[in-house]
Amino acid sequence: MAFNINDFKNNGLTKGGARPSLFAVTITRPPEIITSDTLSFLQKIQFTCRASSIPASSVASFDVPYFGRKIKLAGDRTFADWNVTIMNDEDFGVRDFFEEWSQNINTNETNQKISVRNQYKTADADVVQFSKDGRQIARYTFTGMFPTEISAMDLDWDATNSIQTFNVTFAYDYDVNARTDL
Repeated sequence: MAFNINDFKNNGLTKGGARPSLFAVTITRPPEIITSDTLSFLQKIQFTCRASSIPASSVASFDVPYFGRKIKLAGDRTFADWNVTIMNDEDFGVRDFFEEWSQNINTNETNQKISVRNQYKTADADVVQFSKDGRQIARYTFTGMFPTEISAMDLDWDATNSIQTFNVTFAYDYDVNARTDL
């Protein structure tokens, strides 16, 4: 194959390529998480979630020996953790929500689970990616998720002209993706 820029323009990124900055995140709350800031969280998360990802999923393989040779067979699918970066507001509403959720899983003080049964993981999240003209082109729904880590928030006298951020890492059971034809 010879290099030809016109072939690339006609067959490569014919629609200009998907932009990583055109996305929105929504998270449903587990039923037992009801704080004074719940409404604030549900309204703010799509505006304060500054970065997200579409995590990897992988299918493991395993070897089956036969007469001195091994063949590989497909094993189980696993899903990598999902991470988001949140911009913190002075009301701490979104951070408070995640901390309350984490407390329901295992409290800091008593080391006990507050959550009834497994309701702490009844939340779902959607990551929606949009085209340059604003149409939805992909949706990933994460099911059975819960926060495993709420990161530190740095404080620094030199950090002027910036907004404080923190990361939240989630474990989840599986994701479902849906495409929308352009």
